[in-house]
Amino acid sequence: MAILEEPIKGVPMAKNYINGEWVESKGEIIDVVNPANCQVIGKVGVSTREEIDEAVKAAKEAFYDWRRTPAVTRCRYLFRLLHLLEENFEELSRVQTQEHGKTIDESRGETRRGIENVEVACGIPTLMMGDSSEDIASGIDEYLIRVPLGVFGVIGPFNFPFMIPLWSAPYAVATGNTVVIKPSSEVPFSQTKITELAEEAGFPPGVWNMVHGGRTVVNGMLEHPGIEGITFVGSTPVMQDVIYPGCGKTGKRCIAQGGAANILVIMPDCNVDATIPGLMTSFFGNAGQRCLAGQTLIMVGEDNRFYNDFVEKVTDRARSIVMGYGLDESVQMGPVRDAKKKERIISYIETGIKEGAKLRLDGRKPKTITGGYPDTCFLGPTIMEGLHRNMRVVREEIFGPTMGILRVKTLEEAIEICNESPYHNGHAIFTSNGKYARQFQYDVISGNVGINIGIVAPMAFFPFSGMAGSFMGILHTQGKEAVRFFTESKVCIHRWL
Repeated sequence: MAILEEPIKGVPMAKNYINGEWVESKGEIIDVVNPANCQVIGKVGVSTREEIDEAVKAAKEAFYDWRRTPAVTRCRYLFRLLHLLEENFEELSRVQTQEHGKTIDESRGETRRGIENVEVACGIPTLMMGDSSEDIASGIDEYLIRVPLGVFGVIGPFNFPFMIPLWSAPYAVATGNTVVIKPSSEVPFSQTKITELAEEAGFPPGVWNMVHGGRTVVNGMLEHPGIEGITFVGSTPVMQDVIYPGCGKTGKRCIAQGGAANILVIMPDCNVDATIPGLMTSFFGNAGQRCLAGQTLIMVGEDNRFYNDFVEKVTDRARSIVMGYGLDESVQMGPVRDAKKKERIISYIETGIKEGAKLRLDGRKPKTITGGYPDTCFLGPTIMEGLHRNMRVVREEIFGPTMGILRVKTLEEAIEICNESPYHNGHAIFTSNGKYARQFQYDVISGNVGINIGIVAPMAFFPFSGMAGSFMGILHTQGKEAVRFFTESKVCIHRWL
């Protein structure tokens, strides 16, 4: 077995960071487990309501001076953080792989995307500009300025422990707000490392806070009168039943991003050689634990020869994916996050079989795991054929390395199936025909639309969109919409006699 360089040494405790100080949680202490080798790599506290109250109090007290700090000065802290993130790029990436399980290349991609949001937020002196107009009436001028609001909560998921909180936190502090970040307790060390670098960058105490924990911390954030708004990425049930109504009850602003069951449409005129690699990363990258992952592949047309040849090539490529510990550079797919998530994915595969699906490729018991690691959390690529539009494996989120294949006669029928899905996060089409591409883009209900792109992840200067069961709110994270979310418009009308 190869010796891999692991950045998390021993069994460290992931501490909270409140008002510029590192403090151990007063709540229950739980293990953090590396899903590749099932070894305990750290400890993290499930923090109490009192601890979130302390963090909000610190953030609220820091807000008074921070909002009065000129935008160009606030950005200098972000520029220092940006430099530190770049300087620690490889270590940050390896931490993600060690605690989450994704491959090192996937972690490097996540690190890059997170850093890009800090880069965009560094432009806040321009992004935060308002509007003005003179002589709106005789001798009267009017202008709009964007002002910060106070304390914001950022609730992150397990699948992208580094990147997703950075969709929000840099914009919040750049616009003059203060933040309390709650990482997933399954993967606490990526945000711990970012917070260490934020401290090194010199952010004043109370501006950047982090509290580990679970539902108690989330409820504390939702109910706390000192928090002005929440950004959340996680499952749709939590989004719909907890986060959005919780913010509504207390009048908080909310960006709530939920789950997905994305559909990729294959037209018979697609470039097959260019399409198949995109399908591999879409369906099986990050072990399918991605809200922009493909779940269902719709093959359009009645040409059986094209269908059989295409699916055989897809199956051959999926069968050859190398599985193992993601710190091994040769590995192409790591484990799912934990054994319970693996069991859930397998239950969906078995549900699909009961509903009539045929297994083209069965990944429930992977034969080869590079390095000889236990198969506790490993699940190989699985391909199911013969699906129909009303099956649970089409309509519900599986969140694992599965591909369900469904056949239709026309593009119109494919779009109809996309639009009747409960989720509308990131649908895509593969075609060489501009007419098909425009028709799909125009008619499909989806926050992010891909044309010959399997993972439609927006750049940091565009919003990470979503619709229907994949999103609740009005504005989105990233870019200009994030700036708008973290500020309010103050309109001033002047007349001097």
